[in-house]
Amino acid sequence: MDLVLEAADRHLLTPYVYPAGWPEGEPCRQLLSLFVITNVGALALYLLFGTLSYYFIFDHELKKHPQFLENQVSREISYALRSLPWISVPTVALFFAEVRGYSKLYDNIEDSPYGWSGVFLSMLSFLFFTDMGIYWIHRGLHHKLFYKRFHKPHHVWKIATPFASHAFHPVDGFMQSLPYHVYPFLFPLHKVTYLGLYIFVNVWTISIHDGDYRVPRLLRHVINGSAHHTDHHLYFDYNYGQYFTLWDKIGGSYKSPTSFEGKGPHDFLRKLREK
Repeated sequence: MDLVLEAADRHLLTPYVYPAGWPEGEPCRQLLSLFVITNVGALALYLLFGTLSYYFIFDHELKKHPQFLENQVSREISYALRSLPWISVPTVALFFAEVRGYSKLYDNIEDSPYGWSGVFLSMLSFLFFTDMGIYWIHRGLHHKLFYKRFHKPHHVWKIATPFASHAFHPVDGFMQSLPYHVYPFLFPLHKVTYLGLYIFVNVWTISIHDGDYRVPRLLRHVINGSAHHTDHHLYFDYNYGQYFTLWDKIGGSYKSPTSFEGKGPHDFLRKLREK
């Protein structure tokens, strides 16, 4: 995040926003800047990719499903917009720790003992580490001690749209993002790679709510796509994973998506029309 902060300082904040006497490295200024940047960035990612997905990928026929709520899209957006600023508060604290040099993020490829292969391997390990972390956190949020208070608001959307992707209770949203932020404090990671991965995970979160259930046949039981996550919303106790089905299979919570078996939401709508 310090790359984004440096760019914002250089091109906008120092010349046009902050007083000349307020040093760029002053902690209060950094916290304030990070809070604004994090919120603007989160809103931009959510609204841009959510809108593109909603209009170009999401099948609007799903809005005819009996479990699609009245005014659902506006409700999803409203809930997300209220939650994101609160999610950003603890997120900014972790970004601040990164900026102050407490993480293992590095600037140059040469700083990695394994060069480009180390960057590639770190991308894979990031995905597997965060998938594991999110699986257990997500599953824990389904426990009766936490579900009703924190996770149930996200399960209001049985037939979700891309805008449901960030419509979480703030505690829920932050807890499920925590593995992304913890990783660079435990393992070396290139800064630009981290920014790219951070954008990717937000886009992926939107994609598993987009109602497009197509997955290459060979990967149907490997990749946790929209079909898998739709069944999670519909049937509650299955498919907690984020990118892969690995931990659901290990944890006994894997369910083959009903959409792959002719029993999904589209099939239900087709049978309604035939009647």
